[in-house]
Amino acid sequence: MPPEDVEQWRAEEAGLIDLLARTRQRLGGVAAFRIGPRPTVLVTDPDAVQHVLGRHPERYVKRSHRARMLAGDGVLSAAGEPWKRQRRILQAQFTGTGMHRYEHRIAAAARRTADRWAAHARTGATLDIGDEMRHFALDTIWRALTGHPLDEVTERELDRVPAVVAALPQLPDGAQAPEAVAGDLARIDAVAHAAIAAARRREDGPDGPGVLRVLLDAAERHPEYTDRLIRDELVTLLVAGHETTATTLTWLFLLLDAAPDARERALAAGPEGSPERREAVQALVSETLRLYPSAWILPRHALTADTLAGHRVEAGTDLLVCPYLTHRDPRLWPDPERFDPTRFLTDGARPAHLGAYFPFGLGARACLGTRFALRESTALLELLLPACTVDFRSIPSGATYGITVRPDGPTPAVLTAVR
Repeated sequence: MPPEDVEQWRAEEAGLIDLLARTRQRLGGVAAFRIGPRPTVLVTDPDAVQHVLGRHPERYVKRSHRARMLAGDGVLSAAGEPWKRQRRILQAQFTGTGMHRYEHRIAAAARRTADRWAAHARTGATLDIGDEMRHFALDTIWRALTGHPLDEVTERELDRVPAVVAALPQLPDGAQAPEAVAGDLARIDAVAHAAIAAARRREDGPDGPGVLRVLLDAAERHPEYTDRLIRDELVTLLVAGHETTATTLTWLFLLLDAAPDARERALAAGPEGSPERREAVQALVSETLRLYPSAWILPRHALTADTLAGHRVEAGTDLLVCPYLTHRDPRLWPDPERFDPTRFLTDGARPAHLGAYFPFGLGARACLGTRFALRESTALLELLLPACTVDFRSIPSGATYGITVRPDGPTPAVLTAVR
């Protein structure tokens, strides 16, 4: 599969996503090209996505991770046997019956934000929707990790997380932390180590112990769980557990601003608390994730030679699996740029192929917190959507493609209480 040289295209394009979209358009759903010194294959075809992520994760591995300078050797960045062990320890916390222990914590964080919004609606004050969603998502994951609601001091110390995330590269390159964010990383480290020390002293919050206690218990059985690794796991869960959810919810409110009928249809689906209402609200989240997936690009590295969709992939090849482009493929999703939550409510309106929709990844390395993220998003929206309407004072002009896809500007808005 000879790669096509795209250096000239690269110089002409505004960024990586434009290069990848052009490559897909010219070369198809499995496209070989060069980006830097190594051959690269862009993967957007659903069968090829399933082959790489779902069927053969042992052949196509993470060579590094963009978030390593922040998350260290946490489960997001780990590989091989360490990753298997770390995932096994954490998996029960966020799947199946393990999720039940977080329901009341999610509900408490959602109610706290709903109360804030009610106060904003009474005063008519301008707030930033992105900031509000970060506050909610950070409060929720902090309760899950520590058992404590988010306090003002912790929130203030962690308010630099978005700046560090924004500094992460689009693709893994082994880069060290830029000097500009070294101070921010130190603040995040201080919060993590203070939380670890408090959990070790068994200073549980009103909700009891959190995931941090699970990590400390693991250290008693597994000597490799040093304070450094516990810090890495804590920061991984803290960042991955709030940054992506906050971004998804911010996009959702922006999309509803352009398509207000979608909000009305969701609320009309059934009375408050009904399964019909919840399903309709979940569809809003699912469609937002189609347009702006939590993991918009998934780099992989071919350990061995393979045949992918009829093409030879040599060992040492880098692959870029791109949910963002798969989710916007008109052959899979009619009118793909349109925000249409009914795709997830109507039988046959979305592709049946597993590799056509994977906003949290796919296969063995899919996001551990998928169910947690979906549940917290739905719980919040079930409270906010019936209570307030959102009037944006300005709208971001586009998106920024880093480790997540973020709105490229502030999101100031005024809330109006629904009578």
